[in-house]
Amino acid sequence: MTSATHRDAAEIGRTAQGPREVPPLGEQRAAADLSHVDTTLANGLRVLAVRKANVPLVELRLRIPFAGGEQLHAATAEVLAETMLTGTARRDRIGVDTELALIGGELSTSVDPERLAISGNALASGLPTLLDVLSDVLTSASYVDNEVARESARLVERLAVSRTQPRVIAREALLKHVYGEHPVTREIPQAEDVSRVTPEGVRALHAAAVLPRGSVLVLVGDIDPDNVVGEIEKALQGWKSEGSAAVLPALPQVTGGDVLLVPRDGAVQSQIRFIAQALPRTDPGYAALQLANLAYGGYFSSRLVENIREDKGYTYSAHSGFEFTGATATVGVDADTANEVTAAAVLETQYELGRLGLVPPTAEEVESVRQYAIGSLLTSTGSQTGLASQLAALASTGLGEEWLAAHPARLAAVTVDEVAQAALEFFAPTRFTGVVVGDAESLAPKLGALGGFTVGEPAAS
Repeated sequence: MTSATHRDAAEIGRTAQGPREVPPLGEQRAAADLSHVDTTLANGLRVLAVRKANVPLVELRLRIPFAGGEQLHAATAEVLAETMLTGTARRDRIGVDTELALIGGELSTSVDPERLAISGNALASGLPTLLDVLSDVLTSASYVDNEVARESARLVERLAVSRTQPRVIAREALLKHVYGEHPVTREIPQAEDVSRVTPEGVRALHAAAVLPRGSVLVLVGDIDPDNVVGEIEKALQGWKSEGSAAVLPALPQVTGGDVLLVPRDGAVQSQIRFIAQALPRTDPGYAALQLANLAYGGYFSSRLVENIREDKGYTYSAHSGFEFTGATATVGVDADTANEVTAAAVLETQYELGRLGLVPPTAEEVESVRQYAIGSLLTSTGSQTGLASQLAALASTGLGEEWLAAHPARLAAVTVDEVAQAALEFFAPTRFTGVVVGDAESLAPKLGALGGFTVGEPAAS
């Protein structure tokens, strides 16, 4: 697409009779008053139970802090997550799957440097069975030798494929650039480490790290929150420990500086990744920063997308958004471009960062992103699945249903001046650093002409 054929939103909305009027906004409705309980059990597990009875189902999210600094921790944790549901002292793999199927349910696991996550759902009538299977997994997962060997072999194969993907390479390069050797950089284990994981090592990690104290269980669905807490406490009474789940060490502050060019010889496309420090959701200024981010690159009608996608056609997808780890937050910018336009795309990306502060969002822009933020939040929490996932994400910083219910009002109260101040303070180009992954031979001369770039080691493949 060329600039000669580009039409902006205003032109698209114009008719022969004049601009097409936007329908007036409806009155902002109050958030639903969801009956809920937020409590901590005797074993140290925080339970957040919310009644949302639009369908006779229940959603479950368990988040267990799961940090570790040992060399094989990331690999062992990944194998643990892959094999946790393959059998217990009372049920083999088929037994687990069959009991869940009979209640229209499922459980799945995933792990990252911060937490082990168990997610699932079932018919509301099957909640006792779902909790029983969960308890069985938490207290007596077996990790038999052949299951660990089988899943480890599959994981090694997937890792070999994953590490060839440009987005994975860019993500790993960005984390290493800004966080060095911090455990958060070990999102993907090394294949050679996975091949060294033993069943004994997996069982030992489970015993030492799958702990209730400091963990959070979220239940959302057709339940009575007051009664369900008693059911949970009874079902999980065997899951206990004096210790607490391992929390990831605090991240170092991201400081602005040179962008690292990570050579990937022969690549025909480049990955642009910028990052800066932001505000956590607990900060009073977060709502204004959220709107500033949307105006910059957080949704399809943002300035960044309008510039490098719609107007200039440099990329199919450009985006900016927040990432929350523990009590800290960052804002990131990403785009994938062809080599020949990478430097130009970087220039325009940095230009839009500066313009956001110096030519701040207008009242019209602010109102547009405000309605998008409120509408998307209400939409995302309108289902049991979305609400459970949102609450599980908030729980890592100690927040709960009250924060979620009050956030539309916080967004509605943000002023245009507050958005302008957030844009100026947090989107200054000098606050950002990052990486560009691509063919150094073709990129280095042009990026060098822009200044603020250094050339790093070639990307691992």
